[in-house]
Amino acid sequence: MAEFSHFNESGRARMVDVSGKSETVRTAVAAGRVKVNAETFALIKSGGMKKGDVLGTAQIAGIMGAKRTPDIIPMCHPIMISGVDIDFELNEAELAVEITATAKCTGVTGVEMEALTAVSVAALTVYDMCKAVQKDMEITDIRLLKKSGGKSGDFVRE
Repeated sequence: MAEFSHFNESGRARMVDVSGKSETVRTAVAAGRVKVNAETFALIKSGGMKKGDVLGTAQIAGIMGAKRTPDIIPMCHPIMISGVDIDFELNEAELAVEITATAKCTGVTGVEMEALTAVSVAALTVYDMCKAVQKDMEITDIRLLKKSGGKSGDFVRE
């Protein structure tokens, strides 16, 4: 089993030194979902939520979240993100907003945390925009789907 890299010799937290790593193009894709009821789903779909455009607001919030990842994840390196995109799918069969975020950079460390943060913040924004109508929404299944670039190679969730 690999050792945790975020601890120093004294067992205290540290930010990993990535200065010896090579710059590569790195991409990460993450996903998550917000489960809602039929009324909330219909309001999101029709654009009838009182607070405004749920998915448009969540899109911007998710991108902003990705850009602020090192401010909220303690050992995350600030990186120069070259792009973030978020897609939403309204899954009527499961009454869910499916969220997928893709983050990209050219650098010495990956963008997995940025993609995961983008999904998380987008999901939280959907919740915030809809909470006046429904309090028992569920944010679920936030996960890394795939990543490419870097020394550790590619990962694809099976």
